[in-house]
Formats: sequence, structure tokens, C-alpha cells
Amino acid sequence: MTDSSRESSTSGAAHEAGSVHEAGTAADVLRGRWQETLAGTRGGAGGPDPVPYADNLLTRWAEPHRRYHTTAHLTAVLDRIDTLAGHAADPDAVRLAAWFHDAVYRPDRSENEERSAALAERALPEAGVPDDITAEVARLVRLTITHDPAAGDTNGEVLCDADLAILAAAPKEYAEYAAQVREEYGFVPDDAFRDGRAAVLRQLLGLPRLFRTPHGIAEWEPRARQNLLTELELLTR
Repeated sequence: MTDSSRESSTSGAAHEAGSVHEAGTAADVLRGRWQETLAGTRGGAGGPDPVPYADNLLTRWAEPHRRYHTTAHLTAVLDRIDTLAGHAADPDAVRLAAWFHDAVYRPDRSENEERSAALAERALPEAGVPDDITAEVARLVRLTITHDPAAGDTNGEVLCDADLAILAAAPKEYAEYAAQVREEYGFVPDDAFRDGRAAVLRQLLGLPRLFRTPHGIAEWEPRARQNLLTELELLTR
């Protein structure tokens, strides 16, 4: 299936979802989480079978060129949203945004978030999600371009903190994350990658805060800054 045909909707491609690459148990857990979230956003109304939509998204998250932006990342973001859910105005909208935020991902392209948001705008109404929630999901996906939610945007704060929480991982896990990012950008020469990655790290370190939720500020901010400083030092020494 070509990129253009796969992005026309999740339902048309969903019937070809036998190509999902995860082991059954992990995929089944994610399908269950998708079904629960979709049911919550439908508000008791009926709709199409949610499983084909989940399978299409899981196929996307399991594409062979991915190393970090995989179903493991999706699972981690969903887990962190569960941790932060009490801060969000609409946790289920945030969970749907997590499913879509890297659904379209090509490291050699700059429009991934926009294409992912557009996919959500096409797929979610088909899946029975109300228009206002669909619009909020698409807005949240686009917010991951900058990870800079406005003050009081609690849904945006939760999604962005959950997405960036890997920065606060234990040193070994952080090193694995950094190595996976390098693998995804394997087509970039070493010198160019080091320069580009160092610029990203400096930009992050220059922010007044990496995290916006109370939990993120208290629990993740200090370790994340230390991890970023360590990676920057390794890249530039």
C-alpha cells in the first residue's frame, strides 16, 4: 500500500491490517486500550467496529524504518498520560492524540505532524468520534510540532509532557533512546547529525521549563536536564 492510499483514511486500509508486526499479546493490549478510549469518546453512541482502526494504526507504528517511534513509544506515552490524566480536561482526547501523534512518521520529512493530524481528521469521524473531540485531537497532534502549549491548555500540557518524558529516563534507557534516534536518522552523515542534534539539545535546554504539569515539573524536569546536558557533552567533546 502506498503512503497516499494509506493516508486516505484508517478504515479503508484497516481491512488489510494482517500486516501488524507486534507480538500478539502486546498488540492485543493496545487494541483493548484503543477500544476503551474510543468508547469513551463516543459517549455511548454506536459506531463501526473499532478493531480495524486500531490495527491500521498499529501497522503504521510498526513500520520497519522506525527505531524509536514504535509501538513501545506509543505504549510509554499512553502510560504517562494515565499518570497525568487528572491534570487533563479531556484525558480520552489526549489518549486519541497519542495514538495519532506519530501515526505518519518519516524522519526525512518535515510534515509528519500535519499529516498525522489530517489522518485523525479523516479517520475519527468515520469511527464515530464527535466533531468537537476530533478537532481537539487534531489540534493536540499539531501541538507536538513545538511542544509549547499555552498557559491553561491542560490537554496540551499532558500530551507534551507524556511525549517528552523519555528525556527523564534512567541513564541507560536514555542512552538507548538517543541511539534509536540516531538509527532513524541513519541517512544523515555523522557530522551533520551531531550539529543538528546538538542544536536541538541546546534549544531544549534553553527553555524555561521542559515540562508543564505539576508532576512533570517535580518528577521529570531535573533528570531530563541532566540527561540533555550529558548527551550534549558527549556530542561536542
